[in-house]
Amino acid sequence: MRRDDWPKLEGFGPYAADCRHFSGYKPCRYKRLCDACPHYSPRGTRILLINLDAMGDVVRTTALLPALKRSHPESHITWLTLKPCGPILENNPLVDEVLFYGAETTLELEPREFELVCNVDKSRRSGALAQRVRAGQRLGFGVDAHGAIVPLGPGAAYQYWTGLDDELKFRRNRKNEQQMLAETMGLAYRRDPYIQKLSAAEKAFVAECREAWGLDGPEVVVGFNTGCSEAFPYKKLPVAYQARLIDALVERHPGVRIILLGGPEDAERNPQIADLAVARVLETPCQEGLRRGILYTALADVVVSGDSLGMHLAIGLRKRVVAWFGLSCDQEIDFYDRGEAVLADVECRPCWRRECAEPVKCFERVNLEAMIAAVDRQIAAAEEERRGG
Repeated sequence: MRRDDWPKLEGFGPYAADCRHFSGYKPCRYKRLCDACPHYSPRGTRILLINLDAMGDVVRTTALLPALKRSHPESHITWLTLKPCGPILENNPLVDEVLFYGAETTLELEPREFELVCNVDKSRRSGALAQRVRAGQRLGFGVDAHGAIVPLGPGAAYQYWTGLDDELKFRRNRKNEQQMLAETMGLAYRRDPYIQKLSAAEKAFVAECREAWGLDGPEVVVGFNTGCSEAFPYKKLPVAYQARLIDALVERHPGVRIILLGGPEDAERNPQIADLAVARVLETPCQEGLRRGILYTALADVVVSGDSLGMHLAIGLRKRVVAWFGLSCDQEIDFYDRGEAVLADVECRPCWRRECAEPVKCFERVNLEAMIAAVDRQIAAAEEERRGG
């Protein structure tokens, strides 16, 4: 919008309603009236990105943002998510606004218009909302008159079909989730990484923790993300297994430092692992909130995890990662050349089942020597990086 076209109030000056800094509620952060303000920045293409699924999916979806910005350089991106996911998007330079799903937010969206709505969730809730918001174009997934989830446009066909055809999803597919999502939104895929930024204050906090906990020396720090959400309990390795793995690694690498990572669901699990392990381990706090959990993950050079939020956070923080896979699809994960997958030795994987009738579970069939070898390789790579190689 040209400055001459800004709306005006009789007896007062014009106001830049389309400026990304303007809310209409109070002065913007520059504390200037709009007329002749040097910080005027038009929103450009208004994009609403809907992502109400699991936290790990929200981390992974941040990799879509660079492609959106390349396609729409002058744009304003609003991300709609669930409130617990908010900390994941803090400090993200490509997200202009974060909204949390709820009745008030849905009401707030009714008068607004977007040039583009991108719904990445294959769910009725997100699909219905994507089709309710006023928009010039809708991409991703919606809901039809029968209440079925449907693709919005031809670009979504492949990702949509992976949800219907287990043979395609579990056996034939070789595309990771980021590639499928980019193609769903009609964007060129360039293997953009996750975006997980720490503020200056957060970096200082991490440095203080390293010093206070004696992690600021030359030794490699290996973080064990020990659990996962309760939605898929079979994604977590047994407590005794993790203790054995820790002891084996310390025996092979006497100087390595071990820290335990996790969320509130791991508050009982981590002390059990620490008690069983002969090696000295450091338990990081589990109940200080998601953002602090991200900062504790930043302490590690190498992270050992299941296919969980912790794994995605470690990938986003550019850590070296070893992740084991049982019920989920390892081919959908990109470690960006900084990690590797260890697969459970079971014929039924992957299955994506929440419950299992098999007498021996996939988490009991993860080869310990294979895990040790994978972590060995990532420790060696981390040591090489520390030496500047």
